[in-house]
Amino acid sequence: MTFDVLFAGIPVSDFDGAVAWYERCWGRAPDVDVNDDEVMWKVTDTAWVYVILAEPRAGKALLAIAVPDLDAWITELGQRGIGAAPIEQVGDSGRKVTVMDLEGNQIDFIEVANRDE
Repeated sequence: MTFDVLFAGIPVSDFDGAVAWYERCWGRAPDVDVNDDEVMWKVTDTAWVYVILAEPRAGKALLAIAVPDLDAWITELGQRGIGAAPIEQVGDSGRKVTVMDLEGNQIDFIEVANRDE
């Protein structure tokens, strides 16, 4: 079995506040306004992150996204007012940094170690 597209959801209780926060995080407005309580950003050619008003589940998402240059990404986030935890080394497989949105949803940005070195 192969898969074509990944959709990862982030439930929130303050939809407008969350959309504003994720606009800063991604550095742009949503790519798709699905309806009054759901928006989506295309984060890779085959992966989307959606924010949805879902109060009972709000604040419980965990998402990991690989970036090619973790230091540059942390700098970009900081320039947009998004703070990040300290960088963690993850064994010999790479590094990660954790970002929490306003409701406690966790996004780990990871940089995978170059296995050719």
